[in-house]
Amino acid sequence: MSALGKVVRSGVGRRRVQTLVIGLATMMAVAASVLGGSLLVVSGAPFDGAFAEQHGAHLSVQFDTGKVSAGQLSKSKDAEGVSSAAGPFRTATVTPRSEDVGPEWPMTVVGRGDPGRDVDEVALLDGRWPTRSGEIVLSANSSIFATVGMRIAFPDLSGGPALTVVGVARSVTQTADAWVLPSQMPALTAPGSGGYQMLYRFTDAGTAAQITAGSRAVTDSMPPGAAVGEQSWLTVKKTAEQDTALYVPFLIAFGTLGLVMSVLIVGNVVASAVGTATRRIGILKAVGFTPAQVVRAYVGQALIPAAVGTALGVLAGHLLAVPVLAETEEVYGASSLTIAPWVDLAVIAGVFGLVAATAWASAWRAGRLRTVDALAVGRTASAGRGRWAVRLAGRLPLPQPVALGLTRPFARPARALAMGTAVLFGTIAVTFTVGMGTSLGQVMKARAHDAADVVVPAPLPDFGPQGPAPEKRPEVDPAAVAAGIEAAAGTGKYYSAATVRATVSGLTGTVNVNAFTGDASWGGFTMVSGHWIDKPGEAVVPTPFLAATGTRIGDTLTLNGLDEPVTVRIVGEVLDPRNDGMQVFTDASTLTAAHPDLTETSHHIAVTSGTDVTAYVDALNKDLAPLGVTARAGGLDAGGDMVVTLNALSAFLTLMLVAVAALGVLNGVLLDTRERVREIGVHKALGMTPRQTTGMVITSVVVTGLVAGALGVPLGMALHGWVIPAMGDSVGLRLPRSVIAVYHWAELLPLALGGLLIATLGALLPAGWAARTRTATALRTE
Repeated sequence: MSALGKVVRSGVGRRRVQTLVIGLATMMAVAASVLGGSLLVVSGAPFDGAFAEQHGAHLSVQFDTGKVSAGQLSKSKDAEGVSSAAGPFRTATVTPRSEDVGPEWPMTVVGRGDPGRDVDEVALLDGRWPTRSGEIVLSANSSIFATVGMRIAFPDLSGGPALTVVGVARSVTQTADAWVLPSQMPALTAPGSGGYQMLYRFTDAGTAAQITAGSRAVTDSMPPGAAVGEQSWLTVKKTAEQDTALYVPFLIAFGTLGLVMSVLIVGNVVASAVGTATRRIGILKAVGFTPAQVVRAYVGQALIPAAVGTALGVLAGHLLAVPVLAETEEVYGASSLTIAPWVDLAVIAGVFGLVAATAWASAWRAGRLRTVDALAVGRTASAGRGRWAVRLAGRLPLPQPVALGLTRPFARPARALAMGTAVLFGTIAVTFTVGMGTSLGQVMKARAHDAADVVVPAPLPDFGPQGPAPEKRPEVDPAAVAAGIEAAAGTGKYYSAATVRATVSGLTGTVNVNAFTGDASWGGFTMVSGHWIDKPGEAVVPTPFLAATGTRIGDTLTLNGLDEPVTVRIVGEVLDPRNDGMQVFTDASTLTAAHPDLTETSHHIAVTSGTDVTAYVDALNKDLAPLGVTARAGGLDAGGDMVVTLNALSAFLTLMLVAVAALGVLNGVLLDTRERVREIGVHKALGMTPRQTTGMVITSVVVTGLVAGALGVPLGMALHGWVIPAMGDSVGLRLPRSVIAVYHWAELLPLALGGLLIATLGALLPAGWAARTRTATALRTE
């Protein structure tokens, strides 16, 4: 081993605390960066690959057959900006029944003679394309668990047609739930219903504005109201990416905190090592080391633990990515998603380069020191710095050890600033994590939207118009259940809710229609804008629904797939992430004609003040037992795997940041106590006890911890105010103020004192070392 290598190895082994600090700081930065960078890349990869391979439609438009002809639609292929188009295809909304199972949810069927090629090529995953009437291909995303050979009946249509499933396919832009030959469509279309579908690709379709311009170009020549719905590929892409996109703003925040802290920690550690080893540097130069070799020695002492931390960070990033990537692997039937090697290489190169540059800049001073000056400098700090603070503290009614400790940051302002910065970042992370946990709790509360004390769950639902079923279970009478609830002693306010499935023109798949009987406004629904439903014909919908349908508050929309179409007016925007936000909330009387038998009803009860909930439930169940339902205390389950994963990730990364901050303080205080060892010996010789010595060392970080904590809390709140709305935007949710403004004055003071706690934890070990040092040993130290 060369002489330079021996110096590097000796420095790494001797400065164990500094080595641990650099390694842990680098590990945290690399782990968050690998995870965040990977999700940015992987989140869009499956969709982008499938969209390019299948020539996905940039825009699918649903037209009313009563207002436009197939010939007029064919001419829209020549509209300005259209590069290619497919259609018109006949469409119908039908409710199937699969073999011995009850009615399924409404679905959109499209008549296509082949899977297509230039626009929206439907990818066959199993089986084949229909070759004659009586055959159907189901989408892999449909509500039916499709298997080739199964029979699907449509008992609500004239003649009750039954089709055989001959294939399972996937449209990347989700243009249909099923496909049949055009010759099959008349049998699947009820009189006065059905529509046309056109699929377009544009020369420019990268932004929402370009899609809007393309939509205007193809519909301008159509009669007013001919286009009844449309779907942009950008909306489908955003939905496909939203599971992983949710994590990205949060990980960017932690990755940035980790990178900045790594740079500061490495710079401080190397600068401190140079500052406390001035005499050693002089000796190295005296025995023949060049200035460049001295600099490389100290850079090497930083790069070795940084390399170990980088390796561990890459491993941690891969392990943390497993639960997140697992949520996106099956979206397109893709093989297991992995982190791209170039992401690892980019993060390693970036972090390692930052560490090297920071260490080089901090070690440059060692190369510039003259040998004679370095050999002549002792370890003791300048006696004149911070004397004004000592004199001021001496006038305060404080014990002398406490006064000496409080003035220490003024003697070493640069070191105190470095420790304070580490504590600052730790406080920011803790404040942000506390706020994020509270915000996610508010979102989950809005997701459950059930503030009831007692709930009577609904029986398992049979969605869609009811046809003859092989077996029919006994139906529960909601009116009888409501009467029993109203008559029960202790009942305060209550409402009932039923869920049916419907379709919306221009969208594939179905939406949940939640119909309420009674005033449900108290039930935990969090409004973003507008107001709650006041009368029949009004509806409240989540933000993703508005985005997917291109509607706003005040617009009307038509719900299909029921016994008859239902038109509702949107009066409010509600926070509800369930079912990807595809929800409609309305009054039960709105659906009276379209779905008169809302038997799958749950009941939600708020008991009167002072009523014992357990006793109320027991008494109510005695009355409800003959009706076939059972009440239970509490609302509906509000849990979610994604929230658990986010909270676990944030807790892990925060603990790492706090550990790095505490180790940064430990490193600074350790250097300070070793530098002052002779001064501590003098204090002990004059009568300072070990307990007083410990108090002096700990109080030396009190000012630093308090200032860093006071600054870190508002900065953490600001970070929370940026990241949480960005996380909402990534999944298409607008978050109300109640989700963002979650900090209360009662918890701000403990959070601010968290900086003091971090600083104190970092100072405990050096304080114990100083207290145990023998007076004679300390006095002999130079």
